[in-house]
Amino acid sequence: MQKTLFLSPPSFDGFDGGAGARYQTKREVTSFWYPTWLAQPAALVPGSKLVDAPPHGQTFEDVLKIAKDYELVILHTSTPSLPNDVKIAEALKSQNRNVKVGFVGAHVAVLPEQTLRENPVIDFACRHEFDYTCKELAEGKPWDQIKGLSYRDPHQNICHTEDRELIHDWDSMPSVLPVYARDLDVTKYFNGYLQHPYVSFYTGRGCPAKCTFCLWPQTIGGHLYRTKSPEVVGREMEEAKALFGDTVREYMFDDDTFTINRQRAIAISEHMKRLKLTWSCNARANLDYDTLKQLRDNGLRLLLVGFESGNQEILNRIKKGIKLEGAREFMRNCRKLGIIVHGTFILGLPIETQETVEETIRFAREINPHTIQVSIAAPYPGTELYEQAKANKWFASDALVANSGIQTSTLQYPDISSAEIEDAVERMYRQFYFRPQKILSILQEMVVDRRVLVRRMREGVEFFSYLKERRVQAGVTKSQASPIVGT
Repeated sequence: MQKTLFLSPPSFDGFDGGAGARYQTKREVTSFWYPTWLAQPAALVPGSKLVDAPPHGQTFEDVLKIAKDYELVILHTSTPSLPNDVKIAEALKSQNRNVKVGFVGAHVAVLPEQTLRENPVIDFACRHEFDYTCKELAEGKPWDQIKGLSYRDPHQNICHTEDRELIHDWDSMPSVLPVYARDLDVTKYFNGYLQHPYVSFYTGRGCPAKCTFCLWPQTIGGHLYRTKSPEVVGREMEEAKALFGDTVREYMFDDDTFTINRQRAIAISEHMKRLKLTWSCNARANLDYDTLKQLRDNGLRLLLVGFESGNQEILNRIKKGIKLEGAREFMRNCRKLGIIVHGTFILGLPIETQETVEETIRFAREINPHTIQVSIAAPYPGTELYEQAKANKWFASDALVANSGIQTSTLQYPDISSAEIEDAVERMYRQFYFRPQKILSILQEMVVDRRVLVRRMREGVEFFSYLKERRVQAGVTKSQASPIVGT
């Protein structure tokens, strides 16, 4: 077994793309997701170590010091962070010429040949669902016998083995929670809408939905939702309680659509009630009242819901599979039951106009989730949205994220420019949050709980700083931003 390091490398300040985030950019407030994508193969490799540099404040030099004695280093990369991650790989090789350095993640899963050809320092890339590919690399198996691997042979030829099958027996996959407890500091992970400290992880992988913009199902996880049984999840939660005790205040099931199998979700929630654990999860805005009530009665606190747009035609175009009236009914039911909702919205989806932006802002204010996140449509390589953008010549630039880490708009349409899409992000935040009703609800939270008071004051400073950075970024030319490889 080779001494193996799984690395989510340092990046720009506030980077939240370290192997678990849904998009790789700087957030409005301090926010770090757990590196579940790296923790899973780390759990399969005895004696390995997981380093998640961004939330722990670990620098370039810190990582080099940790990595100096490792034989195999596997980095999680993304489209925006690739140039930075290649520099890390070069430094690792300069420090130890015998170390093998490879990349995993959606970008290399889609563009393995191009990534290896343009970056000779990278020894290999693991394609698609890479857990067992990493395990076999660590075991020293000959590279030409490892499925799902793209690599550079001794003659510098780029070779590709056959694709690896998706994992179906998820009950046999080891829990990532002991890896978290061993290698990560849970107090370093913040999220604007989850209680602190929290823990997020997956109970399965893959999503049946066909949203054209969604990265992970189209590049790694696939559209078949493969899961652990409720009994196995229940045992993992018993382990979590033993590992973290009362330190962790909330558990987040980060499966793309945890509630797609309602009976399974209810069965897992019964284990959470038995263990007296507070929990949250991702959900679609189509759950019925009775299901919501059972989940609420079993400890559900919050739902993370992608509403995306307030325009039905845009929702149809992106294959979201929800109706606006159904989303309204869903929110009415959540309010009746006291379930908190964090709503996510995307501006710049095909084909946005100033009018549809205003529809989305009005819709968000109408349904009034507790908190919102406003993103810009990100056409990542490997997604249907990316192919549509190329075919329709919607690309205005080749930058998903600016050097500052602020998300930029790479798309434009006949009736709205990329600059106008970027400007609409701040406008939506201001029109949603700067209302007497919303300000009063935030103040009430702060009065009731001192921890919330301290946290919201910090987040308020960060939020206004983010808006200021976004305005500054609006004056920066696109040529100064980090490029997408492959456009």
